[in-house]
Amino acid sequence: MRKSASLVVGALGAGLLLAGALTAVSVEPEPAPPAPPPATESSASSEPAPPVEAAAAADGTGGVIAWGNGIWQQRPVPAGLTAGVAEVRVGGVHALARKADGTVVAWGNNIYGQTTVPAEAQGASALAAGWGHSLALKNGGVVAWGNDWFGQLKVPDAAKSGVTAISSYGFHNLALKQGGQVVSWGLRDDVPPEAKSGVSAISVGGDHNLALKNGGVIAWGGNDWGQLDVPAAAKSGVTAISAGWDHNLALKSDGTVIAWGNNEYKQATVPATATGVTAIAAGWTHSVALLSTGKVIAWGWSNSSAIAVPAAAGSGVFAIAAADRFNLVLK
Repeated sequence: MRKSASLVVGALGAGLLLAGALTAVSVEPEPAPPAPPPATESSASSEPAPPVEAAAAADGTGGVIAWGNGIWQQRPVPAGLTAGVAEVRVGGVHALARKADGTVVAWGNNIYGQTTVPAEAQGASALAAGWGHSLALKNGGVVAWGNDWFGQLKVPDAAKSGVTAISSYGFHNLALKQGGQVVSWGLRDDVPPEAKSGVSAISVGGDHNLALKNGGVIAWGGNDWGQLDVPAAAKSGVTAISAGWDHNLALKSDGTVIAWGNNEYKQATVPATATGVTAIAAGWTHSVALLSTGKVIAWGWSNSSAIAVPAAAGSGVFAIAAADRFNLVLK
């Protein structure tokens, strides 16, 4: 069931614009989510798939590279993240990184306390970032902090133990339990019968969800842009999924990418260069893919700096993350 969200656009927009007035250090314009992006953007500069370990350091870690919209202080990356990072996640206005020892580092806008990492989140084994809140997985239980407008921080009992994966993006969360059961809470807390067992991966979008089961994609939630209209090609042979704000990506076993949902900014128009793909990440108005060569490619909103992949991300990358016109990768 989806809870009432009539104040999301106005209240969130006002809150973030106030935060921007107090903390912004860039002239790059930022639209008030979840309204459509503006016509132009300055280029002043999960659910990502699991990292491709072959390109990582011996301990599966690397350094963080960031690009795209930095108005909420997502750039520059904090000191201490040039090596030893095992995971990165991007929220609406903030970013998270997990070091090899489980240390959680958060940066960006902190108007809701989403980058004030609580002590109980340190030592985490996985992370997830929503629009204005953060999640950590620790000892099989979910720790949540930041914005709680729709109960995103009210972790249900079912998500306090036995959890193997977590995902967030908008104002709700998913947790995957041992045995493949999906748990949902926040603005949207519904789970269809087919996602209550046997699920192997999860990904949260703006107001919809994806789950991977037996190689096929299950989708539920909001369908304003056809996010739930899973194409036939994504109903089998899928190895990874990523839900953007209102579009989706699915990675096939042959390294090809399937995209559907909102394509207003060509974020669901997969380029011919997206072959031999090993990881995918869907953002707000753009998409990112990692090739088997370790090169990152991006497509979508042509005026967005998020698709201007820097030379540093042209090789050796092993993990990717994307959200609101901003990307993080590990190299």
